[in-house]
Amino acid sequence: MHFESRQKEEDELVALKLRIERRRSERAEQLRIRAEREKERQTRMTEEKLRKEEEEARRRAEEDAKKKKAFSNMSFGGYLQKVEKKAGKKLTEREKKTKILKERRRPLNIDHLNQEKLAEKAKELWQWMYQLQMEKFDLKEKLKKQKYEISLLRNRVSDHQKVKSTKGARGGKGKMGGQWK
Repeated sequence: MHFESRQKEEDELVALKLRIERRRSERAEQLRIRAEREKERQTRMTEEKLRKEEEEARRRAEEDAKKKKAFSNMSFGGYLQKVEKKAGKKLTEREKKTKILKERRRPLNIDHLNQEKLAEKAKELWQWMYQLQMEKFDLKEKLKKQKYEISLLRNRVSDHQKVKSTKGARGGKGKMGGQWK
């Protein structure tokens, strides 16, 4: 009796140790996957930043060329060309947006997956959605902060202009009592 209960306790202890070890390995695997995804995200962000900088430099060069061309032909025809180019530019921005959204949208092929693979795929999609929600939240907070800073700076500018206008009325040169000061 005593031997059986002791054997049972030892078996439970071994099973518990195995479970703990399995959980540790799963946790380590999750951390490794998370680190890989973070690394991929960082490289994507770096590439995106580099691409945007290159686009910005190219756009500036194009704008400089357009300005030079506009100065060379300051006629109504040049104005019409400028208006047409702006309309085309909006279209390209839309195309860029659809391209980016197409890149982000992944095809969902789940017909050939078994139950375990479906659960894994669902978990992966949930984590991806969670990451997107975190990025969305961060961007919203950044936008709020920027709006606040803009309103703060606008208030400073208006206060500065008010002070400037009152100083000009009192201390500047002007006619006072029929005589120039």
